[in-house]
Amino acid sequence: MSDSNYEDGGYRAQPTAMLGRGSVVLAVLTVQAIAFGTLYVIGQPTLYVGVALGSAALLGWRANDGWFGVAAATFGVVLLLALGMPLVMFITRQNPSLIVEAARSSEVHTMLYLTIYGPLLATVASLVFGVPLAYLLARGFSGQAIVESLVDLPLVVPHSVAGILILFGFGRRGLFPGVSVLTTITGMVLALTFVSAPFAVNTTREAFETIDSRLEYAARSHGATPFETFRRIQIPLAYRGILTGGVLAWARGVSEFGAVAVVAYSVNFFYPFTGEETVAQHAPVYIFNTFTSAGLADASAVAFILLVMSAGIFLIVRLLTDTESGSVL
Repeated sequence: MSDSNYEDGGYRAQPTAMLGRGSVVLAVLTVQAIAFGTLYVIGQPTLYVGVALGSAALLGWRANDGWFGVAAATFGVVLLLALGMPLVMFITRQNPSLIVEAARSSEVHTMLYLTIYGPLLATVASLVFGVPLAYLLARGFSGQAIVESLVDLPLVVPHSVAGILILFGFGRRGLFPGVSVLTTITGMVLALTFVSAPFAVNTTREAFETIDSRLEYAARSHGATPFETFRRIQIPLAYRGILTGGVLAWARGVSEFGAVAVVAYSVNFFYPFTGEETVAQHAPVYIFNTFTSAGLADASAVAFILLVMSAGIFLIVRLLTDTESGSVL
């Protein structure tokens, strides 16, 4: 908040605060949607860039931050346009009949099940083994820098290389020669765990680091064991960070292409809805195959279904966990 808002010993309320943040957000989104829709219908969507920049400048000026507020809002909107416009154009150009056809396809149903199931198993593995590691990293120990570098390694390794590393580590001549990895759900989960574990570990570690160490000291001084302190103090206070890390890890697993394409391009797994083994592909691989074989329109229809499903799951998790505000806005 700027110094210009400070008067009579306190900060004065801004017009946006008086209206309510949710109302302002809804009003801005409505105006932007009407403006974009109108320009899109008349065939001039490019003009919306000017509308968005002008709106950002006006909001920045209304925040009473002067020219700095105008510049910050305008520059920020440039990035938001780069992130949001592909999504908006993708949605507005969909063919409903192709979406319905894809939604009724049993092949797509199997693909969606695998795309939820595989990343979910990888997320569980990341949290079961990652939460204790995150706790240790938050407390600190000798050689921590080496361990942190190893945890962060998947973030910088090309994901096709990650798939090759999985084959070397757990393939035919790897740590468990008797375990089949190639084209199996085991291999897919290993690949997804490899690329998504950093999100679970790092987010959980940050949550542990925010906990006041005096709480642990008080619990231990009253006779609690280290495990009881971890279970009754650390975990309850860090559960939001743990859950956020799980959601990020799951989302990362859903979007993974390179490692899965190398390890489990087509996956053999048990499909409970038919009660038998079946073969399917992870969503990014399936969409890529659809794009190369059937074209952009068919691939975008499947991508639209996956996008709606992922956004729905994400919003449900946010609604269930956002107990303070009771809103996702």
